[in-house]
Amino acid sequence: MAWKTLDDMELNGKVVLVRVDINVPVENGLVTDATRIEKIVPTVKDILAHGGKPVLLAHYGRPKGKPVAEMSLKLTLPALEAALGQAVTFAEDCIGGPAKAAVSAMAAGDVVLLENTRFHAGEEANDPALAAAMAALGEVYVNDAFSAAHRAHASTEGIARLLPACAGRLMEAELKALEAALGNPVRPVVAVVGGAKVSTKLDLLGNLVTRVDHLVIGGGMANTFLVAQGVEVGKSLAERDMAPTALEILEKAREAGCTIHLPVDVVVAREFKAHAANETVPVADCPADAMILDAGPQTVAAIAEVFAACRTLIWNGPLGAFEIAPFDAATNAAAAKAAALTAAGTLVSVAGGGDTVAALNKAGAAEGFTYISTAGGAFLEWMEGKDLPGVAALMD
Repeated sequence: MAWKTLDDMELNGKVVLVRVDINVPVENGLVTDATRIEKIVPTVKDILAHGGKPVLLAHYGRPKGKPVAEMSLKLTLPALEAALGQAVTFAEDCIGGPAKAAVSAMAAGDVVLLENTRFHAGEEANDPALAAAMAALGEVYVNDAFSAAHRAHASTEGIARLLPACAGRLMEAELKALEAALGNPVRPVVAVVGGAKVSTKLDLLGNLVTRVDHLVIGGGMANTFLVAQGVEVGKSLAERDMAPTALEILEKAREAGCTIHLPVDVVVAREFKAHAANETVPVADCPADAMILDAGPQTVAAIAEVFAACRTLIWNGPLGAFEIAPFDAATNAAAAKAAALTAAGTLVSVAGGGDTVAALNKAGAAEGFTYISTAGGAFLEWMEGKDLPGVAALMD
């Protein structure tokens, strides 16, 4: 853990630039889910408690380097003030006159929110001049936006090289959870990787088979591996052209001593819709006119045994068509087992990625996991073994 945290910084009386992720859903001018805003509160409160003056930097949407009224961070102001329980000053730009005026007028206890960093083309280009203009506003830089850490942008990477820099509380929690799951985990380690396509997760699978002891493959991805092994999957979603790649991954896992677990029984249906007529069959017996929509109970039991034998779990992607009942059963049951083992203190469980968070929330198991990452792209790139520029900059 070579990066600094808020505990390592002198904040009293200093202007603290805090990169946050408050890229929240807005409808009719109102924030509909303030989860991301609520998650930054501990960092902001901590800075205030240590006498610092927090100035928030954030992006919103994809304005492509120019001001777009409906992508102004001003829309988040009411939800931000509600979460912090105090007034927040808004500056109409993240550099220049408006930003300087708002920062220079700050008194102890004040919080400032600067306008969307992506209103400047230099943000996504990591322009040194834009980074320097933002850095000139403060004395300390805190990155609390792990979800944007896989991007080398001016506000995530550029500034971190110009000011004393550290991780905020949310970033700190994320990095500690990830270190516990893959960096220096308690073994044995099991990874669950689900989702539709092998082609979108090649780097992920290639990295995991060299890092974990067990790899559970579910969803449409499992069908591709089954096809590669000569199993007929009827009308199921499968990337038949990826069969040679699937075989390469199986061989790489064998060489690395990683056991890959595929379905042994499956739930099949003729229609992709909620409560469609379905049956459970051995994996080799998928009817030619049916599609696999979930893993079966024997598969779930086998996964539960693997979880029970392991000490660390990392999860990305559902085991079936979790959006529609009853094809959410395998995901729900496996998630419940992971949550129960976590509660018993025998398993460290870390999960992340958009569909994963939705599936675990739907299963009612998310709160039972050790850590749930809401950072989709950054979480995946970390699982793939890639360096994250926003984290690397904190380590330099």
